[in-house]
Amino acid sequence: MEPLGLRDIIGPIMVGPSSSHTAGALRIARMARRLLSASPVRADITLYGSFSHTGCGHGTDKALVAGLLGMEADDLRIRDSFFLAKASGLEFSFEHASDAEAEAAGTDHPNTVDMRITDADGAVLEVRGVSVGGGAAAIRRIDGVDVDISGKRTSVVVSQRDERGVLAHIARCLADAQVNIATVRLYRTRRGSDAFTVMEVDGAVPASAKEAIAANPGVTAVRIIPADAPEGAATAEALTDAQVEAAEARFADSDFTTGEELLALCRRRSCTIAQAMAEREEALSGLDGAGAGTDEYLARALDVMRASTEGPLSHPEQSIGGLIGGEAHDTAFACARPDAVVDGIAADAMVRAMAVLETNACMGRIVATPTAGSSGVLPGVLFALQNAKGYGDETLRKGVLTAAAVGYLAARNATVSGAEGGCQAEVGTAAAMAAAAAVEMAGGAPETALDAASNALCALMGLVCDPVGGLVEVPCQKRNGSAAAVALTCAQVALAGVPNLVPFDETLAAMDAVGRTLPASLRETALGGIAAAPAACAWCGQGCEG
Repeated sequence: MEPLGLRDIIGPIMVGPSSSHTAGALRIARMARRLLSASPVRADITLYGSFSHTGCGHGTDKALVAGLLGMEADDLRIRDSFFLAKASGLEFSFEHASDAEAEAAGTDHPNTVDMRITDADGAVLEVRGVSVGGGAAAIRRIDGVDVDISGKRTSVVVSQRDERGVLAHIARCLADAQVNIATVRLYRTRRGSDAFTVMEVDGAVPASAKEAIAANPGVTAVRIIPADAPEGAATAEALTDAQVEAAEARFADSDFTTGEELLALCRRRSCTIAQAMAEREEALSGLDGAGAGTDEYLARALDVMRASTEGPLSHPEQSIGGLIGGEAHDTAFACARPDAVVDGIAADAMVRAMAVLETNACMGRIVATPTAGSSGVLPGVLFALQNAKGYGDETLRKGVLTAAAVGYLAARNATVSGAEGGCQAEVGTAAAMAAAAAVEMAGGAPETALDAASNALCALMGLVCDPVGGLVEVPCQKRNGSAAAVALTCAQVALAGVPNLVPFDETLAAMDAVGRTLPASLRETALGGIAAAPAACAWCGQGCEG
């Protein structure tokens, strides 16, 4: 399993409305573009599963086109990608496959897309990609051959005939160019037929190495997918064998894979969860020779979070889908009245969480924490506590690192994808992250922070993902607001010393088990729950059978 880091959980910094359906879809298309030898001029795109059911409402279509144009996930022009594509000469079409067609096509993930792309040289590339949650994605098929390319490292993708000596030739060319190979995989349809060699490497691949590889008569094409450089990180440098050994030893000493291991690490080092996560992040970045850039990234993430909580309060806008807009502003006004039933920190957290979802639904810039659909909970809690307690940004950064540790454990040992585990995997995890962050910011112990996270997971366990019309608007906005208040409650209960019968790891496992038993209609397909209520169906202009 590829180690998850800070930016996988507190991020991506992206344009809404969905990390899996917008940022993840864009990442698939960006990787596909990098497989081309010339600019794309036509793309015929087939959406499957959850992509098919809710793709338009989540901006999946716009994101895929934006990715083919080479945009980044936080580019505000994504909302205008159709217009920009036509202006640049890129034609495109979309087909929304039925569930039966998805099964016949052999898709094994709810967020799957097939693309047939023609470039300016007339070459045709067929790619299958999946969005695996939190903005991460993978290429799973190229020209009919099954592969697995995450894009986290630079990938050298060689189309070849399955002949003796070709693999050795590729490796020798990279070695001659002083390129270190991290992983090697050969994919083929059958022996002696078409095949792909995929090598993940450290650092960049010079053009001379690409040309040398292509010179072999058994090679038909060489494509390079550069790794997406972590924001704020220094340029990766080649490491000696001794440096690699030292980096791996340091990471092994800093890594944790369960809540129990995290607490043991904190006890052994007499440190907080925030400190443990910061050390792990620095050690993780050292594995490929890149500087962590953690402080810089956290500073930008907090800036984006803060802006996403404030914009809708002063300048409300109608969402792209038309279901929300102005609710945070109106709720803030109501909470300030003498007859308000919720006020103070809880009201501020609730309102700010709702505001983030408005920013998200307007295709504004947000930070997925851990997903775009749950992006309001953590910022709502952070800035409400800052406003009430006078915490500085340094304290907030500690809260974010603590939240990242909890989110990392959830992503590693369960899921943070609504399409896989329901809304409990997204908003539930976000509430657990925010509760742990609140405890850290209040000076609570690591054990108390995980107790607070467990409380939040328990409080929201079983929450289904049922976006009306496939939009991250209703009931998502109010769930974010409610979850922010839940997170504060759960933190306070833990800080009061109230014990937990079930530890964090077991609570997380229970949440995962519950999510995987939910029917598909309650996992981000907009086919059940509130999305299937008569009023919701009437708004969508369809019958309730759908």
